[in-house]
Amino acid sequence: MSYIQENRGREWLLSAGVRPTRQRLTLAKLLIGDGLNRHVCAESLHETVCNNSLNVSLATIYNTLRVFCEAGLMHEIHVDGHKSYFDTRTDDHPHFYWESTGKLTDAPKESIKFEKLPDAPDGFDVSRVDVVIRLKDL
Repeated sequence: MSYIQENRGREWLLSAGVRPTRQRLTLAKLLIGDGLNRHVCAESLHETVCNNSLNVSLATIYNTLRVFCEAGLMHEIHVDGHKSYFDTRTDDHPHFYWESTGKLTDAPKESIKFEKLPDAPDGFDVSRVDVVIRLKDL
């Protein structure tokens, strides 16, 4: 990987106070090294790691993705009870979930409008609203 990719990954981690271990740097470079946003699941990221002859276990990938989410570097998007995606784009925005391929992509943000959210129960605030629009083939 290039110096720019490595530096971008290191700066991304440091910006959130995440210690840049070897494994975290490896995953950060794969996730944001080229400057593009990604929607990945742990398994697809592990496949990318293996295809690049890198050595990071699937368990480490799960743990690292959780650390990145806790640090605010990524958001976890639940598409069903069995699958989660991790998104490097952290602003509020909707997603398309393509049921036939299992792919998650960004949906146009400007097309979603909420008139009003329900009031949160006493003692709670709404922290985030995730919108996943499921698409199926005709």
